[in-house]
This record gives sequence, C-alpha cells and structure tokens, in this order.
Amino acid sequence: MPVTLENIAVDCANAKRLATFWADVLSTEVDAEANEFFATIKTAAGPTLMFLQVPEPRNGKNRLHLDLATSDWSTEVDRLVDLGAKRLDEHNEYGTHWITLADPEGNVFDLAEHR
Repeated sequence: MPVTLENIAVDCANAKRLATFWADVLSTEVDAEANEFFATIKTAAGPTLMFLQVPEPRNGKNRLHLDLATSDWSTEVDRLVDLGAKRLDEHNEYGTHWITLADPEGNVFDLAEHR
C-alpha cells in the first residue's frame, strides 16, 4: 500500500484559536471537539490541518510553510490581513507574484497570484 499524506501538524500556543484563523482563511470549519490543546480542520482538496498546543514558543523561521494561491489576489491579501495575518514581504520572481505573510502566531505562509 502506498504512503498517503493525511495531516499537516502545526505546533502552536492555542490550537483552537489558530485553527479558527486557518479555517477562516480556507473557508472551512474547525472540528466540533476543538479546544486550546488540539484542533483540526478539513481542507477541501488536501490533508487535514492539525493544530497541537506545545509549551515552547516558535524560534526562528519555520522550515515548512503553506503556499496558497488565488485569482483574486489583492482582495484575498486584504481579507487575510483583516483576519489577523501580517504582511512580511512581496515577491515577483520565477514568473510568479506572491506575498509572504505570517499567521497570528508568526508562522510564515505565502499567497500567490494565479494569472
């Protein structure tokens, strides 16, 4: 049987709060049993995002990050900032235009523009 990707785990300070941010970003729902220690959200076209409370803070740049994309780029950037994301940097390289943002706990992610 082949290996499948089931979950992407995110260490965090408050699982339900961070899961709620990401559920809003991806227009989905947080699982009903979510709490500050453990929460999940199902994504429409991919693995489950699983949020786990850990005692230590994030140090430095995260080594793994999510890359998102949209055709309504400027509207979505504004929406993500309104949800609590922070703008970090904007790029236009390799034939792609994207912005690097941070979620409310400082985890970096990118939003690319479908052209």
